[in-house]
Amino acid sequence: MRHRFERHVLDGVDVRAALLTLVVDLGLLLRRRGHAARALTLQLAFAGGGQWEKIRRLVEPSAHEDDLRTLAYQLMDAAGLQRGRLTGITLRDEDLLDADQVAEQISLDAGREARLVAERAVDRVREKFGPGVIGPAALRVGLVATAADPGPRAGRHR
Repeated sequence: MRHRFERHVLDGVDVRAALLTLVVDLGLLLRRRGHAARALTLQLAFAGGGQWEKIRRLVEPSAHEDDLRTLAYQLMDAAGLQRGRLTGITLRDEDLLDADQVAEQISLDAGREARLVAERAVDRVREKFGPGVIGPAALRVGLVATAADPGPRAGRHR
């Protein structure tokens, strides 16, 4: 999945929004195809032609947005951007396997289980009405949480 910015981007909120969009699209594609990823690669393209790329493995193979988002944000944090002018961002799934080969562990985390049930419902809505009809609220209002600030950024003006 690739996102090209219309202009050079310095704002972390814009970059996180683009990354979150890529995560949602990649998760949906993986689930539709019946795959799970064991790793993700994040590639950043900078003004002037420079690139940065990092691959990291998931704790366990997954196609769930929560798992993909967590790892994608960790990869972005690892880039340590401060004033880098980005022109594009790419998120790739790596080391795929069939989803039916992924062992499902019993979880005592009720919140995670609720998110997985909601993810399946959201996938059904996307199948019926199209992929852009539903998604993370942060993308709808231009708000994206960061690792350091997990809450919404209310009142942020563009």
